Amino acid sequence: MKKDQQNLVPASLGQARPPVVVVMGHIDHGKSTLLDYIRKTNIVAGEAGGITQHVGAYQAEHISSDGEKHPITFLDTPGHEAFCNIRERGAKAADIAILIVSAEDGVKPQTLEALQNINEQKMPYIVAITKIDKPNANIERTKQSLGENEIYVEGWGGNVPCVSISSVTGAGIPELLDLLILQAELEDLKTDPTIPASGTVIESTLDTRKGVSATLLIGNGTLEIGTFVVAEGTYAPVRFIENFKGEKITTATASMPVIVLGWTSIPPCGSEWKTVKTKKLAEEAIEEYAAMVRNSKNSAPKVSTNNKAPTASSGTKAGDPNPPKIVSLPLVLKADVIGSLEGMKFELAKIHHDRVVIKIVSEGIGAINENDIKSAQGDPNIILIGFNAEPDKKASTLIERAAVPIQMKNFSIIYELSQFVRETLLSMVPKEYVEEVTGKAKIIAVFSKERDRQVVGGKVQEGQLETGASVKIVRREAEIGRGFIRELQQQKKRVTEVREGFEFGSLIDAKFEIAAGDKVEVVRMVEKK
Repeated sequence: MKKDQQNLVPASLGQARPPVVVVMGHIDHGKSTLLDYIRKTNIVAGEAGGITQHVGAYQAEHISSDGEKHPITFLDTPGHEAFCNIRERGAKAADIAILIVSAEDGVKPQTLEALQNINEQKMPYIVAITKIDKPNANIERTKQSLGENEIYVEGWGGNVPCVSISSVTGAGIPELLDLLILQAELEDLKTDPTIPASGTVIESTLDTRKGVSATLLIGNGTLEIGTFVVAEGTYAPVRFIENFKGEKITTATASMPVIVLGWTSIPPCGSEWKTVKTKKLAEEAIEEYAAMVRNSKNSAPKVSTNNKAPTASSGTKAGDPNPPKIVSLPLVLKADVIGSLEGMKFELAKIHHDRVVIKIVSEGIGAINENDIKSAQGDPNIILIGFNAEPDKKASTLIERAAVPIQMKNFSIIYELSQFVRETLLSMVPKEYVEEVTGKAKIIAVFSKERDRQVVGGKVQEGQLETGASVKIVRREAEIGRGFIRELQQQKKRVTEVREGFEFGSLIDAKFEIAAGDKVEVVRMVEKK
């Protein structure tokens, strides 16, 4: 059975409610395409790069073989690694899961992560093998891949329901929906429509015109206009309700995804919400929550702190006389919804370098606004990065009039954002230079000395000597001074270089007196890799 939830009611009470189904799996294995077929819309085409980067909540109606209509709520979660928190929220809010596995690729990393989320919630699930219409599809090999990862489907030594589907032809999808209805009946999902609604915050966003809005999934009860919804430290008056199509409705019942606008602040995604009748009760609920947070902070055990300043993780030992220079890459982050902001921060947390650190100056959701531009103007090195977040009118005007150009980039695909930041960070790595010895020679004779100019003769032992090169003068394996080669001769002819094994005459400019038996080493500065 599924985990206990506050939105569940005893089987003996209430009426049956539609199941909430979360669709999970690896990136590009066909989650959104399946929902696209079920809803007969084109959501995938609207996603950047065909990749789901938000959680979507939709309701569809399935007509079973007996002609009865069954509403089903679907949660579409992103498969990209960056959006692990969104997948986790989707699993917590759902009753049943569909684990998507491509018939071309088999089990992949995010498949296993999705399975872990499902198992943590003790949720029943159905395996859907997708893309069976593809030329490289191999259903039996996919089932073998599932078994190798301890996912034992029916017919392969297990009891996990499995159905092979194509979201192009529609093959297997009616059978999949029938399985969902059957599983929902086994779960005996109930609701009490007479009580005020409660549920889970699926997603929240900030619109410059509409204000803060949130997608709510109703777990139990009925939501009506004229009430107030409360989630942790924020509330909103329910002036009107929008369904997943954006249509205004007067009431909403259990398992329905709805949108409510006008929140006092951004409600945390994944938080539980409830309904109260008046604004006063909503404010009291917020105060109770704030008091609970304060008490939990005061009662938390105090951890002793080390007063020493933290050292950068540069790989150098304490007391290094020449510690490497560490620079920072300051960023202002702006995303369309909280889930996107979480994905951005997840990706940025994976980017590490011992010479450059990423510093998040500010972050937020909604359109890029005047405050974001002013933050970026405070430091010419700051890069303003938006994820599906364009500048509003005031911000656009400030950008156009800025005396110093604002560094700003906007992305709609998460891995392109990650690649840009990684490349920018690498370009900022301070260059280090080291000395490289390119030639060594032994001094055989000293012919003359006039001030700092010394005429010597010798033989090249390694590499080569070059006119104009800097040299170290070495005596008994210790450096005694430096100079540079003004002139080179070989067989009484002026040359620009003398190679290994040949004798030479040279005019060397050095303040230290060179003696027979000394060695000169040609050195040059090269960038350290």
